[in-house]
Amino acid sequence: MTQLQKGAAALGALNASNEGGAGNKVEFASFKTGTSYKVRVLGVDNLIQFYSYGIFKKVNSFVAKDPSVKNAKGFPVENLTAWDRAFKYYQDLKFDARDKGNAQAEEEYGNLAYQFKPKERFAMGFIDLATGEPLIIDVSKKQAQSLHAVIAKFEKKLGKVAFELSKQGSGTSTSVSLTPFIDMDDDLSDKERENFAKFADKEFDMSLFDGLLYEADEKEQLNNLAVAGFDLALIGADKPAEDIGEEKDLTDEF
Repeated sequence: MTQLQKGAAALGALNASNEGGAGNKVEFASFKTGTSYKVRVLGVDNLIQFYSYGIFKKVNSFVAKDPSVKNAKGFPVENLTAWDRAFKYYQDLKFDARDKGNAQAEEEYGNLAYQFKPKERFAMGFIDLATGEPLIIDVSKKQAQSLHAVIAKFEKKLGKVAFELSKQGSGTSTSVSLTPFIDMDDDLSDKERENFAKFADKEFDMSLFDGLLYEADEKEQLNNLAVAGFDLALIGADKPAEDIGEEKDLTDEF
C-alpha cells in the first residue's frame, strides 16, 4: 500500500529542506488557475505528503502501490518502481553527458529524466464554506509551504477567521494564496457564516485522505510508460499484453 505521511509527519516533510482508496468517495477539488474558494481551516496539520508520477496531457497522475524508498532529497534509492527506473535511465545519461562536457545532451537528458521523476506533492484539507463540506486540494511543496505559512501565522485565530483560497498564474509562475477575510459579516453570506459556525471545535476528518490517491501497480506503471512513449526495453521490461489505450488530455498541471 502507498506510504503516506499524514498530519504532523506530513508537516515535518513540508518544513524539511530537500533541495534539488478504500471506499472513500472524496476526490481532489478542482484547483485550476483562477479558482477561488471561501474556506475554514480546522488545524495546522490537515495535510498529507506523497510522491506522484505522471506526464501532463499524456498520463494521469498516480502514486505507486508499492512505493520506492526515497532519500532526504526525494530521489528514489531502493525498491525502484518502473517509473523510477525510467527516471534513473535518463538521469544516468545526464550525468554521463555532464562528465563528458556535453551541455546540450546534459540538458536534453535532464528534461527527459524530469518527466519520470517522482514529484513531491501535498494534499491539504479545508472546509468549503459554500457547501459546508470538506475540500481537499493537490499542491506542490512550494505552494503548500506558502499556504501553511499563513495557517501557522493565524493558528490561534483559526476559530474566528475565514480565508479566501485561490490560485493564479500559469506554468512556473503559478501561485496559490490564503487570504484572511477582515470582516466576516461583510465578506461572507449568511449561509457561509452558518457553515463556518457548524465546524466550531471540530477537527478535520483525516480519514478522508485514505483512498484519495490513485494507486498503480507495476503492470499498470509499465502500461503508463508505454502510453508516454518510453521504450520499455531500455529498462529491461516487456510491453504490457493489453492495449495501452489513447493519450489522456489533462487540464491540470503537475
